Amino acid sequence: MTSETDIEIKKGQRLREIMQVMRRHHFLSNFYHQKNPEEVVAALQELGPTFIKMGQILSTRPDLISPAYVKALRKLQDQVKADPFASVQATFKAQTGHTIDEVFASFDPQPFASASIGQVHHATLKDGTPVVVKVQHPAVGQLVNTDIALLRRAVKLFQYVPNEVTVVNLDKVLDELSRSLLSEVNTLNEVHNGEEFYRLNNGDDIITVPKVYAKYCAPQILVNEAMAGKSVRHLFPQNSKDNDDPQLPTQRKYIAHVLVQNFMKQVFVDHFFHADPHPGNILVHELDPADEDAATMKTTHQHQVQVGKTTVGYREQTALPPYRIVYLDFGMMGVLTPAMADGIANVILAITTKNVRRIAQAVLAICNQTGPLDELAFTKELGSFIRPYLAMGVGEIDFTAMLYSIVQLCQRNHLQMKPEVTLLIKAFGILESTVARLDPDISMMEVARPFGLRYLKRKFNWRDSLDDQLISLVTTAQETAQLPDRINATLETIANGDAQVNFKLKGQDSLIKQVERITNRFLIVIILAAVILGSSVIVEGSSQHPHIFRLGVIGYSIALVVIVALVLSELGHRWRNWRNKNK
Repeated sequence: MTSETDIEIKKGQRLREIMQVMRRHHFLSNFYHQKNPEEVVAALQELGPTFIKMGQILSTRPDLISPAYVKALRKLQDQVKADPFASVQATFKAQTGHTIDEVFASFDPQPFASASIGQVHHATLKDGTPVVVKVQHPAVGQLVNTDIALLRRAVKLFQYVPNEVTVVNLDKVLDELSRSLLSEVNTLNEVHNGEEFYRLNNGDDIITVPKVYAKYCAPQILVNEAMAGKSVRHLFPQNSKDNDDPQLPTQRKYIAHVLVQNFMKQVFVDHFFHADPHPGNILVHELDPADEDAATMKTTHQHQVQVGKTTVGYREQTALPPYRIVYLDFGMMGVLTPAMADGIANVILAITTKNVRRIAQAVLAICNQTGPLDELAFTKELGSFIRPYLAMGVGEIDFTAMLYSIVQLCQRNHLQMKPEVTLLIKAFGILESTVARLDPDISMMEVARPFGLRYLKRKFNWRDSLDDQLISLVTTAQETAQLPDRINATLETIANGDAQVNFKLKGQDSLIKQVERITNRFLIVIILAAVILGSSVIVEGSSQHPHIFRLGVIGYSIALVVIVALVLSELGHRWRNWRNKNK
């Protein structure tokens, strides 16, 4: 009983701490309106590891927050003290049922990295395989759940009601944060993602993926193959000294080409893509003679023909370069349905045509409609937004700002981009910035177009298409035969005066609301006039009757209060309109 009371006291103290920090940094007001990002960063830093992790996750979601916030939150750094080795041993034993000595031939007691969720150690399996072991901090899952629940409670206790001009939906942000944090706390999600990504991409050209040793993993333990290499960032052109190595430009171009080709395969073939391919998660490993297991050849062309019972074929192979691209960190992955992949292929093909109407139709197909939609207005607004980007080189585009603007544009038109689409655009932008540094001449859109075409051709069934065209032809022929009868019916309707023409005025909904508002005000004014007139008659004719006289005075008072309320309401309405125009 005492322990439960102590827990409640600690929760109460933590809640008060969260509320005090949020109040001191004006957290809700700043976050709702996406202003003063440095204040929000300071609040998250002060509130500790869970909130720092929230900020780091948000920094990868330009669909939820503004570019200024993305930039500020990227500066958040974990400053988490590593757990003692005894704690690591206890966690490993509790999670796997084995001691560290039973599983590993060697295990470095000193972690080489420690973050808010866990810490990472170098180790060696019994067969001599070098691995890295990620061990979560004790009770980190409980801490994350508690902090998220207390944050939601603190927001409600503040009873902060923003005005109608808000930039983000805090409830949606909290839901996304909760989902992402809880997914990251359960290491088995990353185990599944790593195994699937390994199966689909390891050995694709020069792509290498670390093997996941699932039998040693648990909800709080992750064991991966140790991978050598440096961040791809070290290949970015820094100064003129790069020209000293004549092979370096060729290496950059090849790596850029492979990254783009492989990412397109992830999207259009696998429907399973790495959603956070920043330079820290992509290594380049220079092979040495000790790498005996590395493949040295790749198949560029392959063809087979069946002749009777004999299969005749040929395969053309070329040598692979002496380096490998290594993907890391599979905590954030994107999954596409075949229908969504079709939609994305159509968007890419529409963008390459630079036809705004076709682009708008393709975008509508990958969005959810949340309210009334004016397609003409959306197409016009999208055209004004996207035309400058169509004239830019891909390397000139700020994808973070572009994604945020697209999401805001969709929200204004009662559309919601599906989460997997925003995740793909974000990943596309991150990889594009890396590729542009390696090879400024390459364009991901130019590579994406043939992939999209091949994807749609692969999905195209000429037999079904021919059947559809035949059915359409027969239906059209039948309807054409009925055309004279329909023309006669139309002429008779017009001659009898029964024809109706329906017009829809652009912006008529807001006009109708305005007319209703004016009509309501007019009716109130008429009633007020009647009350004032009646009160005047009562006051004039009841000087000898104090009770009736008071009734007239009450009528005057009510009329005065209503008039003041109407004036204040009108002033408030005009002020809100002014703020909306100047926001």
